[in-house]
Amino acid sequence: MEKSKKKFRLIDAILGTVCLTLVCESVMPTAAIGNTQYFWWLFLLVGFCLPYGMITAELGTTYPSEGGMYDWVKRAFGPKWAGRVAWNYWVNFPLWIASLAVAVTDIICGMFNVELNVLTLVCIQLLYVWIVTFLGTQRIGESKYVVNLGTFFKVFLLLGIGLLGIYSVIKTGQSANPITSFKDLLPDLSLNIDTGLPFISIILFNFMGFEVVGTWVDDMENPKKDIPKALIIGGLLMALFYVLPATGFNIALSPDVVAEMDPENVVEVLKSLFTAVGIGAGLTKGLIIGAGCMFIYTFVANIASWSFGVNEVAKYAAEDGSMPKVFAKVNDEGVPYMASIINGIVASIIVIGGAVANSISEDFGANFSLFFCLSWITLLVGYVPMFLAFLKLRKKDKNIERPYKVPVSGAMEKVCAYVPFVILILGIVFTIFGDFSIDYLKDNVPLLVGVVLSFICEEVLVARIKKA
Repeated sequence: MEKSKKKFRLIDAILGTVCLTLVCESVMPTAAIGNTQYFWWLFLLVGFCLPYGMITAELGTTYPSEGGMYDWVKRAFGPKWAGRVAWNYWVNFPLWIASLAVAVTDIICGMFNVELNVLTLVCIQLLYVWIVTFLGTQRIGESKYVVNLGTFFKVFLLLGIGLLGIYSVIKTGQSANPITSFKDLLPDLSLNIDTGLPFISIILFNFMGFEVVGTWVDDMENPKKDIPKALIIGGLLMALFYVLPATGFNIALSPDVVAEMDPENVVEVLKSLFTAVGIGAGLTKGLIIGAGCMFIYTFVANIASWSFGVNEVAKYAAEDGSMPKVFAKVNDEGVPYMASIINGIVASIIVIGGAVANSISEDFGANFSLFFCLSWITLLVGYVPMFLAFLKLRKKDKNIERPYKVPVSGAMEKVCAYVPFVILILGIVFTIFGDFSIDYLKDNVPLLVGVVLSFICEEVLVARIKKA
């Protein structure tokens, strides 16, 4: 007899959507844009996030499938393009896991103001990798409490940061980045790597993940009704929880401090923020440890919320012949456990390889952090065909029932798909090439090599796929 599955309620789906799309480590570099971030948030919420959310809601309810985006692209453009989606969607994941593993040890060192030897660092990183790997072998219904608690911690941390920043302005009457005129809010349309157009990709990354909700259909009580609600409500909450803490950082901390905001420097950033609002050194130390533990837990919840969607797509693609057959193996609960184990193995190799390279040359240390950027690029590339697939399937399946339908037609239908499509392409280009200077390209050779290698592996994989 098939074991009963724990059901994912609407509230669980909303919290899961927030956990998927709300990534604490991405808020900090976003705030480095300064006051112009508000333009970009508004522009990308309307130009990308809104159509992206509605399109995934329509596709997810019209074609409910554990293959998610893979299945939508295959229906529209055939197995080879679906294979490209599967590769990029999967390969970013172990790279992301490895990057977060390194961020965990950086935060631990900052929390306790210690320097750990290489062996200890690697052991802690591998422990993180295999904790999230284990969680990836569970159904989303089984690990929903991990995801829900992670969502609570994210919201608590980010709202707290935002409110602290606002409080500091009320207390001192001063803002580190004052808005003196409307001109301060206008975007920088240059190729400046610190404040210009390349920052589009950072905010885009904050929006990704809505389509994973479509892979939860088997765990949801009423997916056709609940998926659109979860995406809309979760998307609005996500926007609020991004903008408020970014505002807190922006008004409380100087541009020089904000510019250094990434997971590796999160502890120093929090210290600066606590000092700005007048908290004493003793209490600050305790708050840093508490906040650091919450940040680390959110890194676990991030991967837990993404694992089932990524692994399910990999399994689906493997059963369809687009990925190696080993990804298709499932456990008694029907979870693609081998896909998760492979993620853990690849992430472990990256972690160990990075540590070895660091011990040989310190110059590679900065380059190893680019694995996160590489995962970022491959993730965005995987989404490119989806927007065009939406248009193709609208024409191909005119008479199919659509439980939720994006309320556009004709020319607006094309606008709804092409605007986020173009924005996504620009985000990918700016992430790879930055400010297009020779110096930038020289400094990012490992990233360029990684992109090329990923493309080669993708095309080798696709070459094996038979046409429909």
